[in-house]
Amino acid sequence: MAEEITPQGAPPAAPPPAPPATPPAAAAPPAPATAEAVPPEQKIKVRKPRQRSCDEKDAKGKLCAGHLKRWYDYPKEVAARIGKDAEIYRCEFCKTLYKPDPKQMPHSFTLRY
Repeated sequence: MAEEITPQGAPPAAPPPAPPATPPAAAAPPAPATAEAVPPEQKIKVRKPRQRSCDEKDAKGKLCAGHLKRWYDYPKEVAARIGKDAEIYRCEFCKTLYKPDPKQMPHSFTLRY
């Protein structure tokens, strides 16, 4: 071990004292909930004939291109906005809803040979 050399034989300086320990911060009280957290409004579009991927663009103009999946058990609020027993599709990424095309035959309860 190397010894510290101090001028004129003075004893080595003591390390500076550690700062006093601060007690842990008390948990801050939760912010008052003045307004209920409202989920963002879902965008609803009409599905084009044979459309299988989302055509929604983000703020930068980039195409989402997520797969449209059939949504069977949607909430009552969506049923009230789109219609009861509608064939609803939802994008797997941006969650945009797609209503059925009124000109296209529904895929539900149809036989195709």
